[in-house]
Amino acid sequence: MMRLRALGVTTLVTAAALVLAACAAPSVMAPNTTVQASAPAVTREPAPTPPTDPKPAIVFPLTGLDATAASAAVLKQPVLSVKIENTEAARPQTNLEYADVVMEENVEYGISRLIALFQSNYPKQVGPIRSMRPMDRNIIGQFGGPLIFSGAQQRFIDQAAASGTVLITQDIGSGGFFRTSDKPPPHNLHGYLASFKKQSKGAVAPPTQWAFAYPETGASATLAGKPVKTIDLRFSPYAHPHWKWSADRNLWLRYEGDSPHKTASGKQLTATNVVILYVTVRMTGETPAGVRPHGISVPETLVAGKKGKGFVATGGKYIPVTWSKKSQFKPFVVVDVNGDAVALAPGQSWWELVPTNGEFSTKVTFS
Repeated sequence: MMRLRALGVTTLVTAAALVLAACAAPSVMAPNTTVQASAPAVTREPAPTPPTDPKPAIVFPLTGLDATAASAAVLKQPVLSVKIENTEAARPQTNLEYADVVMEENVEYGISRLIALFQSNYPKQVGPIRSMRPMDRNIIGQFGGPLIFSGAQQRFIDQAAASGTVLITQDIGSGGFFRTSDKPPPHNLHGYLASFKKQSKGAVAPPTQWAFAYPETGASATLAGKPVKTIDLRFSPYAHPHWKWSADRNLWLRYEGDSPHKTASGKQLTATNVVILYVTVRMTGETPAGVRPHGISVPETLVAGKKGKGFVATGGKYIPVTWSKKSQFKPFVVVDVNGDAVALAPGQSWWELVPTNGEFSTKVTFS
C-alpha cells in the first residue's frame, strides 16, 4: 500500500511540471538586437606559377640559340669570317651549313661571293676559300674576329690591315690552308678552323649582335609580315639564288638557279632568317681627280657610314625594313617601319647585300 502511494505522488509531480512548461511565456528577442553569425573560415589559393621565361639564360651571339650547355671555351670562341667562293666550279662547298651567318656580296663579272661567319660551331675544315674584296673589312668589322681569305690586290690588303682588321691569308704566310683533290685550282683551297682560331690574336666572342624573339613566333616578320613562299634574288644573269619556304621544316631552303644549293655532305643550305639589304656599289677605279688607282677596278659594296632599305623574311612572311651602319666596327642596325629594332627568330641567318646600281640590273621578287 505504501509503495502505491509513492508512485502516485511521483506521477502527480511530473504531470504538474509538464503543465507549467506548457503555460510558460515564449522567449522574445528585444527589438534592434543584432545577431552575429560566426565568420566563415578563410581559405587561400596558392599563387599561380609564373610561366617559364622562354629566353635562355645564355645564347650564342650570332644565332640567339640556347648556349646554356656550351662550355666556357666554346662561348669565348671568336667569329671566324671566311671568304667562300660561290661559282658553279666551287660548288658544292664544304661545311658551309655550319656557319651561324652567311653574308652574300656582289663581286666582279656579276658573280656573288660569300662571307661565312663561324662562332658557335667550328667544323674541322671549310672551303673553297677565295680572295678578299675592299668591302669585307667593313662588313665583318662588328664581329671583332679575323678575316680569312686567299689572295687580294695589295692595296686592299693594306687598307684592311691599316684599319685594324686581323688578316689570316696565304698572302702573308698564314698557316692552316691546304688543297683538296676533288676540284682543280683555284677552286680547291680549304682551311682548318682550329688553326685559324690560334692565329686570331686573342679575339673573343662578340656580344649578342641582334634582337631575337623568344618564343620565335614573336619575330617581327612572323607577327606583322605578308605571307610569301619564294624569294627570288637576281644579282646578275650569272648569280640567281633564291629561297623557298618550307612549312614542314620551318626554314627557308636555298636554291642556285633551279637546283637546291647543297654542300659536300649532301645537305641543302637553309636559313631561319633571310635579311635583304639594298646597298650602293662603286667601282674602285672611281677615285678623286688626279689620283690614279693601282690595280684592277672592282665593285665595292658601301656599308660603313651608310643606310638604306631592305626586307626581313622569317616564318614564311616578310616585312620592309631600314638598315644603317655607322662605321666599320659598328653593327648593322635593322629597324621596322615604326623605327623599332627588328627581332629575328633564333637560328641561322643569311644576309643578302643586293646592289641598287652597277653593271648589272638586280631584282628581288616575293611570290
